Amino acid sequence: MPLLQSTYKRPVFLFNKHLETIYPALFRPDAQVVAEKERLELPDGDFLDLDWYRQGSDKLFILSHGLEGSSQSTYIRWMCKRLLAEGWDVLAWNFRGCSDTPNRLMRFYHSGESNDLRLLLNLAVYPTSYQQFFLIGFSMGGNITLKYLGEQEKDLDARLRCAVTYSVPCDLASGAELLAEWQSSVYMRRFMKSLKEKIREKSTRYPQLSTKELGDIHTFKTFDEVYTAPLHGFASAKEYWRLNSSLSFIPAITLPTLFISAANDPFLTPACYPIAAGKSMTNFFLEIPSHGGHCGFSQFNSTGFYWSEDRCIEFIQQYL
Repeated sequence: MPLLQSTYKRPVFLFNKHLETIYPALFRPDAQVVAEKERLELPDGDFLDLDWYRQGSDKLFILSHGLEGSSQSTYIRWMCKRLLAEGWDVLAWNFRGCSDTPNRLMRFYHSGESNDLRLLLNLAVYPTSYQQFFLIGFSMGGNITLKYLGEQEKDLDARLRCAVTYSVPCDLASGAELLAEWQSSVYMRRFMKSLKEKIREKSTRYPQLSTKELGDIHTFKTFDEVYTAPLHGFASAKEYWRLNSSLSFIPAITLPTLFISAANDPFLTPACYPIAAGKSMTNFFLEIPSHGGHCGFSQFNSTGFYWSEDRCIEFIQQYL
């Protein structure tokens, strides 16, 4: 596995991993890009909401967001803007329940829902006339991307050229345990607030979905045990984490893939850096900048683009 020397240098005033993580989410301006909306109907009666950015390219980039993010997340919209600046087309999709409209079914999405990525590609992407496709995933969206690539192994559409992922919690169990610790409470409270709101909304349409335990849920372990696992067909939170961690799928990936995670990512444990898993691989490129936080990688210049966006372009240019 090629282990790449990273060029990323963090801004001086972002002097710790939490500032690096929080600053872009709170203070980066909107990218000012305008999408064409589409609702993709699914075979099970549910739907996915899609944001298309078309400008006549024969290349399409498919972007997958992180936990409780959306196609409107700042990091997604800026990546769209960076790709559009190269003249390429972009599709940013929302996981079930992550757009402005709650999804129809009692289930929603989870950290390993690669089947919805498969449906998106088969129903909305591969039937198009694009000649080349590229996958980009952030955090949980990166886990889903890597899991999909490992599952497909050599049965990928020939037009799919390469993938780039950022800040991937590829070992879900250890990531959940880390975020349950006191130093991660600011992140956990935000995730729990948003996830609980989804459950409460669903309970108004599905009375069998109990909300009695919500007040006692403060971590992913209990939330996944009570809701995520049973709603998506898993026996327990531990089984859900084990079966959906992309770490075990990485060795089967054949598509050229760039895996970027900062060494100081506050969401990731040592198990989330797949050095051992990729040792025998030739097309899996691991880049571990010393800094960057979680989906941060800020930089300041006249373009407004962050290092992560420019680095993505550099890698993709190798396969065009």
